[in-house]
Amino acid sequence: MARDLTQVTGKSAVSTGAAADLERVLADHAAAHGWHPRHLRRVRLSLRLLQETQDTPGAPITATQVKDLTGRHLPVESTLEVLRAAGMLEDDRLCPVRAYFLTRAAGLPEPMGEQLRLWLDIMIDGSTRPPRRLPRHPATVHHHVRFVTRTAHLWAEAGYTSLSEVTQADVRAAIAASDDVVNLTAALHGLFAVLKGRRKLFVDPTKGISTGSTRQTVPMPLDTAVIREALDSRHPAAALATALVVFHALTARQVRDLRLSDAHDGRLSVGERSLPLAAPVRTRLGAWLDHRERTWPETINPYLLINRRTAPRTCPVGPNYPWIELGVRPQALREDRILAEIHATGGDLRRICDLFGLSIAGATRYAWALEHPDLRGDQYPGT
Repeated sequence: MARDLTQVTGKSAVSTGAAADLERVLADHAAAHGWHPRHLRRVRLSLRLLQETQDTPGAPITATQVKDLTGRHLPVESTLEVLRAAGMLEDDRLCPVRAYFLTRAAGLPEPMGEQLRLWLDIMIDGSTRPPRRLPRHPATVHHHVRFVTRTAHLWAEAGYTSLSEVTQADVRAAIAASDDVVNLTAALHGLFAVLKGRRKLFVDPTKGISTGSTRQTVPMPLDTAVIREALDSRHPAAALATALVVFHALTARQVRDLRLSDAHDGRLSVGERSLPLAAPVRTRLGAWLDHRERTWPETINPYLLINRRTAPRTCPVGPNYPWIELGVRPQALREDRILAEIHATGGDLRRICDLFGLSIAGATRYAWALEHPDLRGDQYPGT
């Protein structure tokens, strides 16, 4: 049961041997990670709050209890790291995709729910018994859960209690009513393949149904004013991230994964490529590094981009940072940059592949823009 931490002050002295050991681990961890004194005080307060609520002093503290600190605006992740380093953390959290599944599958009848849980376990953990399957990426599992559970609820409303009752006609009807045929079909194929392999049904109702192909779209350019505003952002991290995408067409993931050591001597290492940095990028890189040094002088985080949440740690920033400050998608910025190069080179696919690390198929998608009536070359100066 969750503890009520609102009445706990954290000022009571906790004088057990475990508390003294935890304080030593905290001090060592803070020194090793270059924590600001204020951050150290807040984590110490978190630990004292948790220790004051323990029935058995010195017993392991669950991650769920630590999460209760969120309401007091205390540093949860740093507190978890210290407890883990001290061997006092009992991580009782569900992985995010399992928690998402429980929410989405709530109310489904049995044995349909049991069948879906079996499918989820194999999607997450894989299977070493025939038919063998590799674990899927959490993002893929999350994506499939959304489509599968939505359709399962529709079948449950129609009176079905087991997925073994679903016919090919039911599958075709669900696909026909979907606004995302390709993804739903792929998710249902995966679901029924698992259940058929585990002998939970006799017939795979998706057999013979094609997944089709993903609809190809022509990338569109951005308004120049939007790009200029993002480049001139008052947030140094946002301005640098924008410049890296606008001038070098890095993906959001590549920007997030850049390390301090990747930028040196006017060049940037991205995978196996070494890029000469454009002058506007160098300017914004210098401004960001100055800001980073002033704000977090003691941080040991190896990543180029950090924020107040990651500075005391050694992990990268989240996927929405710093794009949430800008209101523009990094993919749109990247597409605009590649489009400009396509027009400047007259559709030289080999050059596009070399510059931006694209496959021929990926570069061809941008080359189609040359023939698009709304994307004339005079939109790009110098072409």
